[in-house]
Amino acid sequence: MIDVENIETYRGMTKEYIKTCEEKKHVNRTPRQLLGKMPMSAFPFQRWSKDSYSSTAFFELADRSIDAMIGRYSLGLSPAALFDLYIDWSMGLAFAPGKRAQLIDKWARKNAKFASYVSRYLTSDDNSACIDPLPQDNRFRSEAWRQQPFNFIYQAFLLNQQWWYNATTGIKGLAPAEEHAIEFSARQILDMYAPSNFIFTNPDILQKTIETGGANLVQGWNNFIEDWNRSIAGHKPVGAENYTVGKNVGITPGKVVLQNDLIELIQYEPTTTDVYAEPILITPAWIMKYYILDLSPHNSMVKYLVNQGHTVFMISWKNPDTGDRDKGMDDYLRLGPLDALDAIAAIVPDRQVHGVGYCLGGTLLAIAAAALQRDGRNLFKTISFLASQVDFEEAGELMLFVNEKQLSFLENTMWEQGFLDTKQMAGAFQLLRSNDLIWSRLQKEYLMGERQPMNDLMAWNADATRMPFRMHSEYLRQLFLNNDLAEGRYHVDGMPISIEEIHAPIFAVGTQKDHVAPWRSVYKLNLFADADVTFLLTSGGHNAGIVSEPGHPRRSYQMATKNDHDPYIDADMWAEQTPTTEGSWWPAWSSWLAARSDDHVPPPPLGSLQQGYEPLRDAPGLYVLGD
Repeated sequence: MIDVENIETYRGMTKEYIKTCEEKKHVNRTPRQLLGKMPMSAFPFQRWSKDSYSSTAFFELADRSIDAMIGRYSLGLSPAALFDLYIDWSMGLAFAPGKRAQLIDKWARKNAKFASYVSRYLTSDDNSACIDPLPQDNRFRSEAWRQQPFNFIYQAFLLNQQWWYNATTGIKGLAPAEEHAIEFSARQILDMYAPSNFIFTNPDILQKTIETGGANLVQGWNNFIEDWNRSIAGHKPVGAENYTVGKNVGITPGKVVLQNDLIELIQYEPTTTDVYAEPILITPAWIMKYYILDLSPHNSMVKYLVNQGHTVFMISWKNPDTGDRDKGMDDYLRLGPLDALDAIAAIVPDRQVHGVGYCLGGTLLAIAAAALQRDGRNLFKTISFLASQVDFEEAGELMLFVNEKQLSFLENTMWEQGFLDTKQMAGAFQLLRSNDLIWSRLQKEYLMGERQPMNDLMAWNADATRMPFRMHSEYLRQLFLNNDLAEGRYHVDGMPISIEEIHAPIFAVGTQKDHVAPWRSVYKLNLFADADVTFLLTSGGHNAGIVSEPGHPRRSYQMATKNDHDPYIDADMWAEQTPTTEGSWWPAWSSWLAARSDDHVPPPPLGSLQQGYEPLRDAPGLYVLGD
C-alpha cells in the first residue's frame, strides 16, 4: 500500500525547503537535493525517475511479438487497421440519416427490379438480364448461368454487390483512401461468398460433378492436399519444376562481372558483329527475380535487345535473409545501380548509359539519376521506366495496405524475422486480384479438378523473394506513405534530390491493367522530369504487359512524345487523342533507343581484368538461385 504519512511528510519537507531557499536566496538549488533525507516511499520516486530500459523494452517486446504472431496468419494485414476502417464507415453511416434513407430506397428499388426480372423471365420470351457483370468480371460468362435457377442466383448476387458498393461509397467525411479501402474490403468479403465458389450454385461445377459421378471433387481434393503439402514444405507449385533458371529460363549467355553484398551484375554476350556505342543497364525491382526480363528464348527482353545490337548489363538482386535485416534504401542505391555504373564505366569507358528500370527498380534508377545529376555527373544517355512510379499519391490498390497502423504492424512482423516473408508479400498482391488469383483457382483446381497448365511467367511469379526489414520499412514510409520523392524531401548523401534534375530523354511504359503501378500514376513523369518524355501505354498487366514480345497475340499500344516545352495534357485526354497500334511495343522502343544512340562500334570485352572486373561465373549467376 502507498505510505500516505510519508507522502504528507514529503510534501511538507518540500514546502519548507523551498521557503528556506527563498529566504537564503539559494535559487540554484532544487527540491531533488532533499531526496536523500526523506523517508523511503515508492510513490514520490515515481514522479522524479524515468522508467528503466528493461521495463520499457519488455513491454515493447511483448507488443512486437504479438503483432509478429498475428502477422504470420493475416498475410501481413493489421486487424487494428481493418477495425479502424469498419469504425470509420459505421460511424459515418450512423450520422448520415439521408444516406441510410437512400440505401433503403435503393434496396427497395433493386428488389422490385429483381422481382420484375423474375416475372418477365417466367411469363415471356424476354430473357435479358436486369444487371450485367462488370467488364473485368468473368465469373458468370458461361451460358449455363442463363438457365434457371442459376440466372436468378447470379442476378441477385450482382444486385446485392451493387448495393454494397453504394453502401460503402459516397459517405461524407471519409478520405478517398479510406473510402477506397472500405469498398475494397467489402468486395473481398462478397467475392468470398459469390455463387460461383460453391458446388450447388455453380452450374458448370454441378454439371461436371454429375457427369463424373463426383470424380472431379476427388481429384480436386487430391490437388488441394498436394498444394497444401508443397506449401508446408516450402516447395514451388505443381509444374514450376519444369522451368529451371539456367536450363530453360534465364539462359541468355553472359558472365557475372561484379558481385557485392546485394547484387550480381551480368554482362551478356553480343550476338552481332558490332554494337551500339552506349550500353544498357537494366535495374529490375528487388521484390522480384530479374529473369522475368529473360524468360524463355522466345519472350526474353534481354535476348531481344542483344539481337538488336545492344550491349546489355543486368542487375540480379540477392534474395535477402536475416543477416541483411539492417540494409536500407541507401545500401540498395549504393550497392545496386551506383556500383553497377562504376563497373560499366570500367568495362565500357567514356560512354553514357541507356538506363532501364522496371517497377521499383525504375524508382531506384530515378533516384540514382537525380542524385548523380545533382552532383554534376551526367551518366545517362536516356532512361526508360517500365511500369515505374516517382509519385505515389495515386499508387493504386496497393495503397490500401499503406497507412500508419498497417506499417507499424508490418514493421513488427518483419522485426521478428528480419525480413518480409514471400508468403506475406504474395498474399497481399493476390488480394488485389482475388477473383483471378484466388477464387478462380479454387473453382478450377479444387472443385472442377482441373490443373491449370503452368507457363514460364507463372513459374517466375511463384519464385518469390524476401525484403529486408529496414529497406522495406524505409521505402514504404518514404515513398508510399509520405511521398517524399515527389515532394522534394528524399535525401541522398544528406542532400535532397529532385526528379527535375533528370534531363536525359525518357521513355515511360504504362500497362492498362496494372494494379501495382497504375498507368495514370506512371504518366505523372510528365509533371516531374525536365526532359522530353515519350509515354507508351500497352495492353496487359504489370508483368504480362511488359513481357510483350513481337508476335504475342492480342497486344496493342499507344505512344506519343511530349517535348520539354510542349503544353501538358492530362492522362485521359492523352489516351483519347493518341492512336492505337496493333502488336508488341518492343520494336517501337528499340527504334527509340537506336535513334538516340551513337554509331556502331566493336563489342566490348566481357568484364575488365585490368580494372578489377574479372568475369566470375556464367549467367545467370548464384543470387538468382537463392530461395
